[in-house]
Amino acid sequence: MTGRVRSVLALGSNLGDSHSTLSLAVADLVDSTRVRLREVSPVVRSIPVGGPADQPEYLNMVIEVETDLGPYELLAHCQSVEEKHHRTRDVRWGPRTLDVDIITFGDFSSDDERLTIPHPRAAERAFVLQPWAWMDSTALLHGRLVAELVSGAPDRTGIQPYEGADTQWVP
Repeated sequence: MTGRVRSVLALGSNLGDSHSTLSLAVADLVDSTRVRLREVSPVVRSIPVGGPADQPEYLNMVIEVETDLGPYELLAHCQSVEEKHHRTRDVRWGPRTLDVDIITFGDFSSDDERLTIPHPRAAERAFVLQPWAWMDSTALLHGRLVAELVSGAPDRTGIQPYEGADTQWVP
């Protein structure tokens, strides 16, 4: 893959100081000449979707980056940032210090066991769709406006703006 590609990444955390983790993770993700921050969504508080019962609420956000990394290189970069923030993969959809998902990668699509793009469940998850729509009201996923997809997401009633201090980052 040549040139720079725009990619949408979703970040979530529900263990530890989630707000600080998200802030530091954004900085870590773009701490490279190969990944440049373009846009940042507001942070939302969301109820857990799937996974074990009685998990803490999540803080979620979406960012758009521009990168010259290939999709699998970007995946490895995202996973290294997760590891830096002590991510463990013990329970599927379980509590975590940090989760970074690649939602889109330009017009690239993939459906293999390592990387599925566009993200296979993004169109159903308000905790991805709502912050993304607030960040970019013209964003499309599967040819539909992200802002329209939010209304059909099963978890849309569990999304609240996060009112913590300093919730905005400037690209």
